Amino acid sequence: MRRRAGLILLALAVFFAALSPLLRWYAFPRLAKIPANEYQTMVLEAKNATLLDYATLTARTVPEVTIVQTLKGDVEASEKIEKTAGRDVVVWDGLSYVQGPDGKMVSKVPERYIFDAHTQEPVHATGEMVDGDPVRREGIEFKWPFLTEKRDYEYFDAQTRTTAPIHYEGTRTFHGLEVYYFEQTVPWTKVPMPRTMPVKGITPENIARTGTTRWYTTVRKFWVEPVTGAPVYGEEIHQEELRGGTLLGGRAKVTAFAGHVKMREDYTEHTVALVKSNRTLVLLLTAYLPWGFLLLGALLMSLALYLEARSRRPDAPTATETAAPRPVTA
Repeated sequence: MRRRAGLILLALAVFFAALSPLLRWYAFPRLAKIPANEYQTMVLEAKNATLLDYATLTARTVPEVTIVQTLKGDVEASEKIEKTAGRDVVVWDGLSYVQGPDGKMVSKVPERYIFDAHTQEPVHATGEMVDGDPVRREGIEFKWPFLTEKRDYEYFDAQTRTTAPIHYEGTRTFHGLEVYYFEQTVPWTKVPMPRTMPVKGITPENIARTGTTRWYTTVRKFWVEPVTGAPVYGEEIHQEELRGGTLLGGRAKVTAFAGHVKMREDYTEHTVALVKSNRTLVLLLTAYLPWGFLLLGALLMSLALYLEARSRRPDAPTATETAAPRPVTA
């Protein structure tokens, strides 16, 4: 009976020991991924910002500029690309919508971002674009990979349509979470005018004919929760200028936008709560269950070996067998 129980425990020990690496190295890459139908909205604000009045082409200080960033998953497009890509793919249709203190549009820039659902690496396919311009991304955008490392990453900048390193600058605590802080500085770079302008009749083509160009620089900051790879907070010290040409009436340059853009507090709290929940699910696949099953397998193995040793031990002699023989008399 002991030997049979030991064999059952041994089988269970082997099962759980084998399940531990399978969860980490097989199940995790297949289960931990961005859903194709993801929908996110984030609101950022720049207080006391400088904004260009396109009607008069003069810069003025405004109490607030609001940037609404929307990401919407296109399930049908994802499934179509997956057939040729051979992996799980997410297609995000993004929109960055900027509005002034009066609620009127300043600019809106659409974007299509195609990437691997697990690794967040770009997947190059037809439709990848920024503001209608075809692009070929390299590096990450919007989200870091699961189990983010303490190192620099290549990050795609939608304004310049180029990729540059975003640097790991240390570990910090943010709203009770341990996060990695990343920072990237984009130097002054000539960038395209948005296709949609705030004043009717003014188009990028009209501005280009005047010889006026648009320039941009920013300091980009992210606080990233490393288990999920999700930014829980972000800031940008953002500046844009129009330079040269006849449009400015002889001026060398004029500020189009300047402000310290920060995530709005209510969206920060919502993001932190969501990331904490997702963090637990990722840890189940990468740490809690694999290590728990490995420990359980070791305990079951020890118990099986103990029962096997007990089954091989000879039974103690009975009292009858050990009693001295009685003398026989006639």
